[in-house]
Amino acid sequence: MVLLKDVLFASFRKNPRKYLRGKFLDSLRLSVKGGHGGNGLPKYGGVGGQGGAVYFVAKEGKSLTDVVCKHSSKRIVAGNGEESSKDRILGRRGLDQRVEVPVGIRVFEDDGTLIDELNEADKSCLAAGGGSGGCSGNSFIGKTGQSRTLRLDLKLIADIGLVGFPNAGKSTLVKALSNASPKIASYPFTTIRPQLGTIEYEDYRQITIADLPGLIEGAHANFGMGHTFLKHVERTRLLLIIVDVFGFQLSQSHRKRNCLENIYALNKELELYDRTLLEKSCILLVNKMDREGAVEEICKYDKYFNDLQDGLKYCPEELIPNQLLNIDQVIPISAKSRIEVNKVKQAVRQTLDEKALQQLREDENDSERHDELRARINERGPKVV
Repeated sequence: MVLLKDVLFASFRKNPRKYLRGKFLDSLRLSVKGGHGGNGLPKYGGVGGQGGAVYFVAKEGKSLTDVVCKHSSKRIVAGNGEESSKDRILGRRGLDQRVEVPVGIRVFEDDGTLIDELNEADKSCLAAGGGSGGCSGNSFIGKTGQSRTLRLDLKLIADIGLVGFPNAGKSTLVKALSNASPKIASYPFTTIRPQLGTIEYEDYRQITIADLPGLIEGAHANFGMGHTFLKHVERTRLLLIIVDVFGFQLSQSHRKRNCLENIYALNKELELYDRTLLEKSCILLVNKMDREGAVEEICKYDKYFNDLQDGLKYCPEELIPNQLLNIDQVIPISAKSRIEVNKVKQAVRQTLDEKALQQLREDENDSERHDELRARINERGPKVV
């Protein structure tokens, strides 16, 4: 009878994986509950089994879409503990639920309290604990498991974050640099979800780059893609700022800004969202240099690219930032014609290597200071009371 029912209603069931195919999720709300503890057995002093727990485990290659496909109800419940009996005095523990999530997940309470960050593969987080089993201390009555509503928030982890206004050529550049295949068109907002690409070198070195949705003014206040875009910049080590040499105009109701003004506009948005982003290393790319009139256009502003402070006199008052980007290098390119693309590949590698070397030296200095302090403490000997 059960088999007949399954056959009759199989065609009416929705396939969540097909429904969600190709959809990018970077935030997910889940209801999790630990298992109920098993009851004890007063006659024999038996102890009920502990309720199972719900864990989140970070795994490479996983996505939040996979989580929804496996748990379409968005409700995850661990197994209940076994009740004590004369045949088994100590009840078995309930079955744990281990939910595999992508690396880079932050786990929040429903009220916004941060519980944990899973930034490394195989790192786990207790989402909901199981209830204790019944024993003499609780009148042999098993306790209910922990129940809570949690929000999983994903921030992509990449070496490089590509920052620019719509139609600046970000997706074209990522395709030229890496093995990614983003959607490319000659109109703004082609990229509507982040994509990761990998830059590969002849010596097998690999660097990841995130192609992120185009930024618009007001993104810091969550306009446009807003925080959906900016939160993915936080975990990158290097910013690639890309601007159209001919400037950008969002719509007819907006004033067209030249490439220099666009740099300040991007600077301002990053600052208003999180000022620490401006402390990251940054390479400026001036794109579409293969087009007619590009050389004449860049000559108007190129002397200010390496000295943004001097160029502030040409910056509209509303775009003047309190802190300027830390631009290490300026490279005029054509992503479409692949002009200077190899130069960009070498520049990002050199910058990341220098940053890694600097961090290594700082760590070594900290270690030396720690050893020196420990030696001084040992020289003083034990404190006499």
